[in-house]
Amino acid sequence: VRRHQEVHVVMGNEACDLDSTVSALALAYFLAKTSPAPKAAFIPVLNIPRAEFALRTETTFLLGEQGIPAASLIFRDEIDLGGLHRAGLLSLTLVDHHVLPGADAALEEAVVEVLDHRPLERDRAPGCQVTAEPVGSCATLVTERIAQGPPGVLDRPTAALLHGTILLDCVNLSPAAGKVTPRDMACVSLLEARFPELPARDTIFEALQAAKFDVSGLTTEQMLRKDLKVLSGDELLLAISAIYVDLETFLCRPGLLQDLDAFCQARGYAGLVAMMISFNEHNEPSRQLAVYSRCETLRSAVCQALEEATAPSLHLQPLPSPWSCVSTYAQGNALASRKKVLPVLRAAL
Repeated sequence: VRRHQEVHVVMGNEACDLDSTVSALALAYFLAKTSPAPKAAFIPVLNIPRAEFALRTETTFLLGEQGIPAASLIFRDEIDLGGLHRAGLLSLTLVDHHVLPGADAALEEAVVEVLDHRPLERDRAPGCQVTAEPVGSCATLVTERIAQGPPGVLDRPTAALLHGTILLDCVNLSPAAGKVTPRDMACVSLLEARFPELPARDTIFEALQAAKFDVSGLTTEQMLRKDLKVLSGDELLLAISAIYVDLETFLCRPGLLQDLDAFCQARGYAGLVAMMISFNEHNEPSRQLAVYSRCETLRSAVCQALEEATAPSLHLQPLPSPWSCVSTYAQGNALASRKKVLPVLRAAL
């Protein structure tokens, strides 16, 4: 701001998943390489605080594979976008979303370009360049953009990031998953043709899928936060976390009860339901539940609602628990995902 340096930020959405991250990195790199006599510094910004980055395990894995350290990334809590905008120095390109959340409404007038793969919810000012196409991955739109640019700009690390992201988003280009489009397939083929040494599709997809579900390096608090929904009832909050390990592994974590206490007290949750999800070698899910609360009335009410649920029926079998404040179950109906269990819990509250 003091030097009046213009800053062109490329930023993904607040979920900051792999697609948002790689789309921002690759497009900012492309713009920096190709903009004629750039007055602006091109900066990709990851739209989360740095402290949250460890929870994005598939992203940390893929960037690590390409030798990109977290220290070289810029996170949302490390750049004052409002200050840059008020000084008249900010241009903003949005990737993998096209509507800023309410808290960022003041930045809307700085938006100069949008690349998104969702249907448009709102019109943009006439000067704003909009690309909104129904493809499986926003990284596909970035790949197309780079491929149309000057030859030689696309390098191997960028190609590897885009290639892995499209494969993860489009479930390894499987038509059965209903995500992939011919344009996603064409971009994967184009990247492989230019860089024949890219890893095989199955290899990179399976590695990314495994990294997505790998919570071994996380603290219990991070595991609970990684995939968290919160329900509010009459003056109380109930946390529902999806946990990507089996119940036995979870219960054996050192200091688990103290961690559950601390997690709920710090955030004002009256209780916590943890849904364990693990997969066998055929990629079939199995689910288990742990219900924690120091308030026996609440814990009993939640357990009763889960046991008696009929839409869907969970087919719960009680399991032995090491603590009276934690009730544990095997869930016979493995197709009853957290999304389907949330209404049962909402009604109980």
